Amino acid sequence: MTLEEDLRAAAHDEIERACTLAWRDLARHTPWGDTFEGFTPAGREVAFERSYLWEDGAGGDIRVEVAVYPPQDFEAGVRLTRVIERPR
Repeated sequence: MTLEEDLRAAAHDEIERACTLAWRDLARHTPWGDTFEGFTPAGREVAFERSYLWEDGAGGDIRVEVAVYPPQDFEAGVRLTRVIERPR
């Protein structure tokens, strides 16, 4: 597995986890972000960055951003974004 494939697999897994919370639960904590260290599916040490931001303004949809990158090399990472829509 190449580094790119490994980072992409880790980022996909992380964004799936990041989007398991309901809008109502996230709205109380948005904006919020965190960075932590972990391992990719192939065992590489990486940094995971997760952010919850208001998409167009407070109280609206929530943008979820995930980045997975080798420590000290943010530019070499993979970034994914998804939106959790506010219930209508």
